[in-house]
Amino acid sequence: MELNSAFFLAAAVVILAVTFNFTNGFHDAANVVATLISTRAFEPETALVMAAIAEFIGPFLFGTAVAATIGKGIVDPTAVTALVALVGLSAAIIWNLATWYFGLPSSSSHALVGGLVGGVVAASGFSHLNYHGLITIVIVLITSPLLGLVAGYIFQKILTYLSRGLTPKAGEIYKKSQLFSGLGLALSHGANDAQKAMGIIVMTLLSQGYLTTFHVPFWVMFLCAIPMGLGTMFGGWRIIKTVGNKIFKLRPINGFSAQMSSAAVIMGAAILGGPVSTTHVVSSSIAGVGCAERIKAVRWETAGNILAAWVITIPASALVSAVMYWCIQVIIKIVTGGN
Repeated sequence: MELNSAFFLAAAVVILAVTFNFTNGFHDAANVVATLISTRAFEPETALVMAAIAEFIGPFLFGTAVAATIGKGIVDPTAVTALVALVGLSAAIIWNLATWYFGLPSSSSHALVGGLVGGVVAASGFSHLNYHGLITIVIVLITSPLLGLVAGYIFQKILTYLSRGLTPKAGEIYKKSQLFSGLGLALSHGANDAQKAMGIIVMTLLSQGYLTTFHVPFWVMFLCAIPMGLGTMFGGWRIIKTVGNKIFKLRPINGFSAQMSSAAVIMGAAILGGPVSTTHVVSSSIAGVGCAERIKAVRWETAGNILAAWVITIPASALVSAVMYWCIQVIIKIVTGGN
């Protein structure tokens, strides 16, 4: 009976992790395709299919360093029971859907970190948090948008200098070049974001005794990569409009700059094991590109809303996760008669 319970709990975590990656791809599709669509480099359907394929391939090309960071760097892995993983993933999914509904480009990464922290604190207390690893991840989450802003600004300035004196046909060149920059961004997003659910699954398999060491089996990689690609294919049109149009009016050269600078930051983080927020890196890169063109052209009100979501996502998802855990514990006590 205990073995069956462990199996069903582990299976539930896998199902929720797959669901989270679908909402991640659905929610963060805007980051990958918004510039392609807003600059009219590709038709929306073509952009989404192209990005979906690259999202699926990404996790297999660049290792599983991010999965290890999520699995071992935030909390004590022994404190992550199947129930903790379930409420952490559930909180992240709820936050993804809520922010998608309001068209707000919040971070799936922040939501998952917050959900995991909230679940562990509710179950075992603050002593089971890995403060060194948690602070490191928060620093990465803070600095990566700043790197995106600076990279977007520098890249746009360089392209503007190199493009001086060129005919209007240069716009067509940059439009076509977005095929490569868009693929690079999609690969980087798949490589970084798909691994986060992998880390949760592996932690659960360890806690339930199905693994003895922390490593990501191929079937886990495959299960996490598929929903990321499918989610991207369906796309999140509310957020696409925010990222593609409401931060800065993009031209082909701007789209190319934003994609290349974002891909460089996100890919570098994936290789080094840093779980960055694709949402905030892309948004800040677009703002950086806009600053390089004309600071007043950037719609800072929209950027401020994105920043506000950045600040509240981790504590909000942590609170949702903790409340869910406590509610489940109350229900269990009622059902079992307090035993």
